[in-house]
Order: sequence, then C-alpha cells, then structure tokens
Amino acid sequence: MLNTDVLVIGSGISGLSYAIKIAQKLPDAKITIVTKADDDESNTKYAQGGVAVVTDFENDSFEKHIEDTLRAGDGLCKREAVEVVVKEGPVRFKEIVSWGAQFDKSDIGTYDLGREGGHTENRVVHHKDITGFEIERALLAVVEKTPTITLLPHHYVIDLITEHHVPNAEFDTENLNCFGAYVLDLASQKVKRFTSKITLMATGGCGHVYKNTTNPVIATGDGIGLAHRAKAKISHMQFIQFHPTALYSNRSGQLFLISEAVRGFGAKLKTMNGEPFMHKYDEREELASRDIVARAIDNEMKERGEDYVCLDCRHLDQEKFLAHFPNIYEKCKEEGLDMFKDLIPVVPASHYLCGGIDVDLEGQSSIKNMFAVGECTNTGLHGANRLASNSLLEAMVFGHRAAMKTVELLQESQFHFDKIESVPEWNDEGLQVTKEMVLLNYLKKQLQIMMSDLVSIVRSNERLELAKVREEEIYRSVKEIYKMNVLSPQLSELRNLVSVAWLIITQSQEQKENRGAFFNKDLE
Repeated sequence: MLNTDVLVIGSGISGLSYAIKIAQKLPDAKITIVTKADDDESNTKYAQGGVAVVTDFENDSFEKHIEDTLRAGDGLCKREAVEVVVKEGPVRFKEIVSWGAQFDKSDIGTYDLGREGGHTENRVVHHKDITGFEIERALLAVVEKTPTITLLPHHYVIDLITEHHVPNAEFDTENLNCFGAYVLDLASQKVKRFTSKITLMATGGCGHVYKNTTNPVIATGDGIGLAHRAKAKISHMQFIQFHPTALYSNRSGQLFLISEAVRGFGAKLKTMNGEPFMHKYDEREELASRDIVARAIDNEMKERGEDYVCLDCRHLDQEKFLAHFPNIYEKCKEEGLDMFKDLIPVVPASHYLCGGIDVDLEGQSSIKNMFAVGECTNTGLHGANRLASNSLLEAMVFGHRAAMKTVELLQESQFHFDKIESVPEWNDEGLQVTKEMVLLNYLKKQLQIMMSDLVSIVRSNERLELAKVREEEIYRSVKEIYKMNVLSPQLSELRNLVSVAWLIITQSQEQKENRGAFFNKDLE
C-alpha cells in the first residue's frame, strides 16, 4: 500500500497550485501528484490567450468583469461563484507572479492587456501567445524545489477508491467517502493502490470525445469518467464550448488553436471567397461570444458546403502582430501559410467543457474527501458558456480555496483510518497490459465520429436519440473487453470517453431551452 496525505490527479495549473499551497501551509504533509503523461503535459500548457483578471482599476472594475461573465454564461452562472473568482483573482494572480511566472508589460511598465470575445475591457494578461506554457513552467519549478511533493509521471488512474471497494462496508450512494485511487504504473505495468486522506481531481477536459479538438491527446475526460463511476454528482455536461478558430486540417485529432486574441487584435472572419459575414449574426461581429461565432461559422460552412472559413490578418500591423503572436505566426508558416499574405483556413473545434463534477465554493465534490478543480468541474462560474480566459483564473482561485479547506481537514484529522487500511490491493491475477490497439482505436474513432456528427455545435432530438443508441452499443463492446482482464491506458481512456459521451447525450436530452453553448434546432 502506498500511503499519502493528499493524492493529486493531474499536473496542470489546478493540481500544481493546490499542491504548492498545501505544502506551504503544512510542511509535514505528504503530497503525491500522479499524471498519466510527462510532468508538464496538461491543458494548461496549451492555453494561449491568457488570464482574465482585473489589474487596471482606472478603466476596468470587478463589476464589469462580473457582468461580462454573467452575460457570457447566458443566465446559468452562479453569481456567488462569479463574484468569488473575479474578486479573489488579483491576489491569486500576484501569487503566480511571485512564484516566477512572467507576463508581458507595456513600455511604461504596466501589464499589456489583451481583449477577447465577450469582454468589454482590455483585461487579459498574457505571456506572448504561450501563457499556459509559461505558468506551467513556473509552477513545476516550485514543485521541484518542494521536498514534500512527489510527482509521478506515466501513472494512469484506473478507478477511485470509495466504500464500494471496502469489504463489508455499509454505505449509501449519497454519503460516500473517497480513500484514494488504483493507479497503473506504466513502467512496471502493475496496478498500485494509493490510499489518501484527501484526493483532488485536476484532470482537465474531454475534448477528444470529438473528432476535432484544440485539446492535447491527454484530454479524454478521465476525471469525469472516474467520478461518474464513483457515483459523484455531475452536471452541465451539455455545455461544450467549441472554439471558433482552430487551424483547419483534414487530419483528425488535435488542431492548432488560433487564439481569440487574434480577433481581439483586429483579424476578420471571411468566407473562402473573401466575403465578411459576422455582421449578419451579431453587432459585435468578431468580438461576439464564442458560442455565437462558432454557430455563425458552422452555419456558413453548411450553407455553402465548404470545409472551412478564413481568418484575414493581412491588414494588421505586422510588427505588433509578431510581438504578440510569434508562435501562431510560425505555426502557420510551418503549414505553408503566411498570415500577412494568405487567408488562414479555420474551423470550430471542441475546446472547453463548461460543466463537470459538481463542487461547492471550496471545491468539494458530493463525495466526502474528494475535491475537484479546473475544467473537470462545474463550479457555477461558466454557466452555459465560458467567458474567454476565465479558466486559468478559476483554476487559481479554486485551487487556493480547495487547498485551504484541505489544510483545515488535515488539521482536524477526522478520517476513517479503519476503512482506509482495509482497502484491498488490486487483483491483478491474470492481468494483461495489452499493446493490441486495433479494436480500441476502432471503437474510439466510432465514438468520436458519432459525437461530431450527432452531438456537436447544432443538435436535434432525432440526432440525440440516435447518438444514445450508438453510445450504448459502444459501451457494451468496451465493457466486454474490460471484463477480459485486459488493461491499458487506452482502454481506460475509452471507458472514460464513453462515460463522458453518455453524460453529454443524456443531459442534452434533458435540456429544454437553447442557452449559451447549447443549441438544439428543435427548440427554436
């Protein structure tokens, strides 16, 4: 048995900042971070735009940021959560800076503030166009210097441990405890039992439930799949935000994101033959919220029978553009596109999950001693549609709040040690860690195509019903493979993606009005 005071699942901004906070408050606490890929591989790493936070109190205010967030959330945000994140954001941002993260400044030494869709003021702090990468770098440097934090890469969580795994335990699903997780060590190909007093889910999003996404390959909804099987409460899964402008490719998988800040900088959306179209959909045109822009692009593509629309940057100041977006420019050049000469082909792609594991204002889930922070959660901040660049801020604020509550619980030390100690080892007799991926890849592709065709930007009752039937067929196939005592990260990811798909489909069927990122053409 591997014992730890705190088990953190995921190594993005949520998990790392949470771990650092606990280590600073409780220097004797043992903290273990497990992550399924390399140390720095997370959704955080790929966040381009920046952090939406009020730093210019002359031109901006908490009230403006709150109202922008509520407007983007289309009436489904929890106001208390919005106020907490916005008002506590500046202090948490200063903390990240004190840990070594650097952000761009103007010639006069103030932060160079960007503006993105849905914002009424310039308030997005950034590090060129690789903000998430810079934050991840800084946090990992702090973790490496903290002796009480152990970070274990290439450790894949198979299942959470709850009373379901405790022999002769009496429980009801409304009053469950989390005692850690069963984790597959990819190096030894053994399943380890990690028991912990507190477990944090910081696993990011689920972009790869769709064929095209801006998310890295690790974004397979693991935290939500794990929490769903452990009977945690999960909601708002119908609200999937599609980023309007991913660089078009005829290949499936992760697409390169062209930041919304590029449109904030003045880029225009046009059809393949160069005609602007956003004026037909919203008076804010390119600066309308993401759901409106994504649906506008989707509609133009369907009406014209074309595979993409174009982003026009040819009229922009080249020197200033290169200072702000050097990596985006270079990526386009690698694809044979000059942003100052060519129209850039773009398509909407699955980008951000606005719902997830239900948590309170301290990040506590419906399962006792299990916290969740970041994109895998439903905090109430995003409502029906996330305001651009609010996600990193949410991770900072809720990472802090969850850490402070964890410290309080650890100091109280009221844990069921008898149950923790009686958790059995994983029965790996006859276990095969398979390298045979043909069937798993086939089922995964079938799931992604089905979700992209039937449960995407625009849905319908008929499509959702058909999707439910297809999902159940795939679920049964995956369940049969799992019963054969064959295990691999790919199989576990597929189990989680199937759970995520079921939640998106069924909660879409329950949604009876179009709000924010959710649109069912039968509800018009």
